[in-house]
Amino acid sequence: MLAVAVLAAGKGTRMRSAHPKVLQPLAGATLVDWVLQSCEPLNPQRWLVVVGHQAERVQQHMQRDGQRLEFVLQQPQQGTGHSVQQLLQPLADFTGTLLVLNGDVPLLRSTTLHHLVQHHRQSGSAVTVLTACLEDPKGYGRVFCDDRQRVTAVVEDRDCTDEQRRNKRINGGVYCFHWPSLSAVLPRLKADNQQGELYLTDAVGLLDPATQLTVEDATEISGVNDRGQLAACEQVLQQRLRQQWLAAGVSFLDPASCSLSPGTRFGRDVVVAPQTHFRGANSVGDGCRIGPGALIEDSQLEADVEVTFSVVRQARLARGCTVGPFAHLRPGTVLEEHCKVGNFVEVKNSQLGADVKAGHLSYLGDARLGRGVNVGAGTITANFDGIGKHPTTVGEGSSIGANAVLVAPVTLGRDVTVAAGSTITSDVTDDALAIARCRQVEKKAWHEPAASHRSGSTSETAADQPS
Repeated sequence: MLAVAVLAAGKGTRMRSAHPKVLQPLAGATLVDWVLQSCEPLNPQRWLVVVGHQAERVQQHMQRDGQRLEFVLQQPQQGTGHSVQQLLQPLADFTGTLLVLNGDVPLLRSTTLHHLVQHHRQSGSAVTVLTACLEDPKGYGRVFCDDRQRVTAVVEDRDCTDEQRRNKRINGGVYCFHWPSLSAVLPRLKADNQQGELYLTDAVGLLDPATQLTVEDATEISGVNDRGQLAACEQVLQQRLRQQWLAAGVSFLDPASCSLSPGTRFGRDVVVAPQTHFRGANSVGDGCRIGPGALIEDSQLEADVEVTFSVVRQARLARGCTVGPFAHLRPGTVLEEHCKVGNFVEVKNSQLGADVKAGHLSYLGDARLGRGVNVGAGTITANFDGIGKHPTTVGEGSSIGANAVLVAPVTLGRDVTVAAGSTITSDVTDDALAIARCRQVEKKAWHEPAASHRSGSTSETAADQPS
């Protein structure tokens, strides 16, 4: 059996943040989300998460459907050894393999963890440590091995002698333990170090045999302690995501300028132009062209959709829609096939039927537009009366003139024409022309009085002006 223990109790002081370190955002998820994701293919029988700082908040974030996480409180936090000691009671009857890793190592690959567990079991070791060799190992604990690559000691960087610091093999902070062996030595840990903490590495020194596995890509064990390291991990994950989708047939015209989320899925022959960003869970269909300058978040785009210099959030776009430039599709927007939403048009919680065109400078909120409706420039649905939001319905084939205001709640029938500049406050029947504006009045031979209404002028003399 396999149990996974994620150590997520730390505060992360160097992050300078009000948020727990493991909940820092990274490439569309959080640090601890990436760690859990890397462990999922191992199919562990037990998931344990050690929480401490802002424990309730961390626990609330990590609750997942179908994943039985067991939360263990570490209070106070007195080091990694103390953290794992908290597992003695929950794992009292467990006799299998325990994989221990920190909640701030987001770059670990599932294949690496699988290899570590497999190597540990085949070697029959009491503990296997994941290590890496770095040209500059400063700040990392060092792992010392004998001629047979058995681990003889693990020493924290601050506790190393000058000679020991020359060792380039570092501790990745990821361990596989034979749990009965580890549980027997955990009570023997002592805080004999500069930090006055219980180190899990001291338990490694008490176990025999202790082996190590060297990770091929040392970036995988990069931890996150500050904003600089968080940014470095972001770059690595973004590069991995881009490479994944480039290999799957997505074209990025300027890959380095774009960012992806792990929940985004692309079809074939998608073209992503520069400065385009995807957040959350997105589905982008075959032949779409996204960008430049687009933000797509938690949205579904069917085939052959084009989005240019626009924001699309929690929206659904059917085949062949065109959006932008400078459009904003807000949550609840649904565009049926071949809709066009153009320059500076905002749509919120509205459904636009097939072939609807809203080309310029319009706001459509809480509206339902039938097939083929044409929305003139400057049209708005006045959906808010100061207390609540109200719907606007426009039947198929209708045409809304420029600068019209549809004051909700209001329903326009099929094939209605609304004259430009009209303010519609009542329902309109099918096949009608709606005109709601004052008749134009022209006063001939009218001139502005010469002595008034001019900037900086007055009809009063200085003596007449009030003091």
